[in-house]
Amino acid sequence: MEKAGRKNFRDVLAPLHRGRFPWLPTTLGSWSVGIDDYSLEQYLFVGPRGGGNYVRVGIFAGVHGDEIAGTHAAIRFLQELAKQPEIARGYEIYLYPLCNPTGFEDGTRHSRSGRDLNREFWTGSRDREVQLLEQQIRTLRFDGMIALHADIDSAGLYAFALGAQVTHHVVEPALQAAEKILPRNIDAVIDNFTARNGLIRKGYPGMLCAAPEARPRPFEIVFETPQLANLELQIEANVVFLRHALDQYLQLQAVGQDL
Repeated sequence: MEKAGRKNFRDVLAPLHRGRFPWLPTTLGSWSVGIDDYSLEQYLFVGPRGGGNYVRVGIFAGVHGDEIAGTHAAIRFLQELAKQPEIARGYEIYLYPLCNPTGFEDGTRHSRSGRDLNREFWTGSRDREVQLLEQQIRTLRFDGMIALHADIDSAGLYAFALGAQVTHHVVEPALQAAEKILPRNIDAVIDNFTARNGLIRKGYPGMLCAAPEARPRPFEIVFETPQLANLELQIEANVVFLRHALDQYLQLQAVGQDL
């Protein structure tokens, strides 16, 4: 049930369920908050076969409900893959455009539980959204994970990146492409982390990431747009970043770099 004055999370996902589409939609699970029902949706797009095994990547957006650019970008990126499947050659791409549907409806960073879901992962969280995502992350054992966020305090783009090879060979070229749309944040300290040219190599406890026991570790990237920037430019920057990051990672694999 949609309450007056509040968005309905199903409306933003509706374009992904209309007509014929080349992706597989799956509802991972449902839960209720009061009289309202919610679900976590996953979309799988399999690109043309490449030269080896498929690379399995998870793309996550909307973990913070008020950061809507990533949600719209994930939806647009999936639609772009349908038109240009070559972008996904060699990839199995699992998209989670709206990881916090109650926060999206309420326009809040937190879910309706009052908790920041991006501090709840692998902590024994009671939040159903986190539990469902943790289950998928453990089951699918991603080769890479990319989360899309927006920072209200930043005037430019930046990224968290774990792994030196990924930082240098994947994230930096993707940032270079995205900063043609929005400027990069080059502050020495960003979000209380030491940063170098818009790159941060640490993360928060409880943030969305691979399971603690996962070996080998996947590459893990968090891309941040400036939340106060024009929404359409944020969406475009996200899509460009995703496109270039996937391309660069496949090139890195092709030359045999050890991630």
